[in-house]
Amino acid sequence: MYRMGLFLNQVINGLHVGSIYALIALGYTMVYGIVRLINFAHGDILMVGAYAAVVLIATLGLPLPVSIICIIAICVVFGVVIERVAYKPLRSSPRISSLITAIGVSMLLQNLALIIFSPTPKPYPIVIQVKPFMIGSLQIGFTTTLTIVVCLLLMIGLQLFVAKTRAGKSMRAVSEDMGAAQLMGINVNTTITMTFAIGCALAGIGSILYGLAYPSVSPTLGSLPGLKAFIAAVLGGIGIIPGAMLGGFIMGIAESLTKAYISSRLSDAVVYGILIIVLLVKPSGILGKGQREKV
Repeated sequence: MYRMGLFLNQVINGLHVGSIYALIALGYTMVYGIVRLINFAHGDILMVGAYAAVVLIATLGLPLPVSIICIIAICVVFGVVIERVAYKPLRSSPRISSLITAIGVSMLLQNLALIIFSPTPKPYPIVIQVKPFMIGSLQIGFTTTLTIVVCLLLMIGLQLFVAKTRAGKSMRAVSEDMGAAQLMGINVNTTITMTFAIGCALAGIGSILYGLAYPSVSPTLGSLPGLKAFIAAVLGGIGIIPGAMLGGFIMGIAESLTKAYISSRLSDAVVYGILIIVLLVKPSGILGKGQREKV
């Protein structure tokens, strides 16, 4: 009974961490699905949101609801500006140019944070003190429950938005054929900007949930979660919204179980090993569909 309780606790912890990876992965997968760009600066938007919380709450003393709205808005503004300044001019260039630019933007954001806030980690200012829920011998923290529920609701909402709304249909059309979508009267620039805005809004929400779980803010905060979220997107099938969620959950659970039963030092190795195995068996990811290209 004790072993089963320990196992279930680790699975829940994995779902908690995996939900954060999934939120960030949704931003990766949306942008890739539209413009075939791997936005490696996306993880650093998480860091921008965390520092925004430090400034708005700890420094300016704004109320929590106002601060949350401002954090999301700041992440959206950063994402839209990055898309317009760094990525839009390279839209017709080879993909490698956009990829190198994304890495450069990531380094720029990290170094700006280093200059402005110093390398010393700062405590995350949002703290939620609620007693954990008890289901028999199983203990589930409020933050864990909040993160998983918010992640699932956002994934469902995003899937409905893409499938049912006019803006979502425009995004799918641009994803299928940008030239044809433009001929049909769809504003491609607006659609791409909206995609970046939605992805960065999700990163802003992810920064809040990540800060609740790991209450320390530093300039390199978004590097590792961003990398793991990218791996989650590839694992589930990049460009597919449920795939990002599935990949995040698999990574989180694998990481948690490895730390509990094998070694905390090997958690990343096991996660990357799962990715390699999945890609060897199915290169397009778990939910991805193989595509044929003419050569």
